[in-house]
Amino acid sequence: MTAQEQTPGPDDRTARTWAEVVATARRSTADGLVVGTSGNVSARVGDVVLVTPSGVPYDRLGPGDAVGVDLDGRQVLGELAPTSELPLHLAVYRATDAAAIVHTHAVHATAVSTLVTELPPVHYMAAALGGPVRVAPYALYGSDELARNALRALDGRTGCLLQNHGTLTHGATLDQAYDRTAQLEWMCRVWLTAVTVPGRTPSLLSPERLAEAAERLRGYGQPG
Repeated sequence: MTAQEQTPGPDDRTARTWAEVVATARRSTADGLVVGTSGNVSARVGDVVLVTPSGVPYDRLGPGDAVGVDLDGRQVLGELAPTSELPLHLAVYRATDAAAIVHTHAVHATAVSTLVTELPPVHYMAAALGGPVRVAPYALYGSDELARNALRALDGRTGCLLQNHGTLTHGATLDQAYDRTAQLEWMCRVWLTAVTVPGRTPSLLSPERLAEAAERLRGYGQPG
């Protein structure tokens, strides 16, 4: 019997989380945040990271296609090869309390990543990501260098831009990580729209205004 044949199948919690990973990946395509198989999604279940596989269209993934690795990158579930961005995902899980990660090649965010080293604070939702969003310097996709650059950009933040590449956000849930990705793409679109107005310069929020918004956002939503 091969090692793969000995690999246990997913339990109920893992199966539910895998279904959420696939649904989130498909949502990123439907919302135009990725094209084809670009970008990737993962979620942590204990010491196992469930991650989208490399080069497989998301609409082809089903319950039996779960891919799981441990925090050292050893595959413990499934036969499909994990995403090439696995080092990036694992670095974030090892360094933060993240339970879910969404990486996209969203158009406006990727465009902004080629123009600045930090997204100018044009909207108070920057506070929801921990403050002004930094741009991690370019490094080859799938490399340890990219993972290191992203971790520096994420210091004190839950999202960053990857230069000439895309976005990375994390959260306590897949819904939260995805919402942060969508908000980041929207803020990039706002800034790009504002700077194209001839003869005008966008107003930016001060650190004090962002801190004020961060405090207000902590009480946002329905009470638990």
